[in-house]
Amino acid sequence: NMPSEDHITLHGLGLTAHIGVPEEERATPQRVEADITLWTAQPLAGLHDDLARTVDYSRAATLCRETAASRHWRLIETLAEELCAALLAAFPLRTVRVSIHKFIVPDSRAVSVTLTRGRSAAASTLT
Repeated sequence: NMPSEDHITLHGLGLTAHIGVPEEERATPQRVEADITLWTAQPLAGLHDDLARTVDYSRAATLCRETAASRHWRLIETLAEELCAALLAAFPLRTVRVSIHKFIVPDSRAVSVTLTRGRSAAASTLT
């Protein structure tokens, strides 16, 4: 069923976060990038150019930025998990995938972690 594969992706969304295992790294906010893929609960067909029938990716970006800035993080894995949970709670999504790219390892472009979470898993993680 092709329409169920319809998705929206935010590429290279800049987030500012206090993140890192060493305390001195967490002390200074750093830029990380997120790729956010949203599989909507309904196929992206027959929308009639109506934003209300899809996901407002501008609102999704704001939610991700606010979540990243909301506290200090040790692991990008934890940030990715929290972004998945926040997006699933806020929008009518079937599945969400979050990749966080961090620019910290010398002589590398980035290190990234990718998590994929579905609607069913969301209920259990939000306790």
